[in-house]
Amino acid sequence: MNYTKWTKAIAYADDLLIAVGAATIAEVENYTNMEMLKIIKWCKENKLLFNDQKSKVLLISRRRKERKKIDMYLNNNRLEQVEKLKYLGIIIDSKFKFNEHVQYITDKCTKLINALSKSARISWGLSHEALKIIYNGAILPQLLYVAPVWIDSMKKNTTRQNTPEYRHSLA
Repeated sequence: MNYTKWTKAIAYADDLLIAVGAATIAEVENYTNMEMLKIIKWCKENKLLFNDQKSKVLLISRRRKERKKIDMYLNNNRLEQVEKLKYLGIIIDSKFKFNEHVQYITDKCTKLINALSKSARISWGLSHEALKIIYNGAILPQLLYVAPVWIDSMKKNTTRQNTPEYRHSLA
């Protein structure tokens, strides 16, 4: 499908994310609704249907003075606007800071480590080698999953928070 230069589509299996960037929220709204019409047309031609009840709108913007509500439509139904969404295992928030994602992964890994530590005792339990295999197979992948996506954002949160050159985008 041919999207305009301000649009990026990311698809995996039955999940689709459409990201649209623009200078103002009104432009994001207009561009995205135009792209949604293309998607709906393509779906009809290919006998597919998106579930408008599961589809969400997330406005990513650090500007404070513009409106924060945005009207997006799918199958003539207004989509629910959310402050965060989970896409392919990563939690994306409206400020693109990933703090909630990091906390989610931290909590998940802490539970795994606690369960693992109960199995590791000095005189009985799993061997050091077995614990290392479990750590490398279960905990490390959780920590590293999509880290290239969010790690730079975590570093930049403290240095770029108030810069005016951010452009609006929609995911």
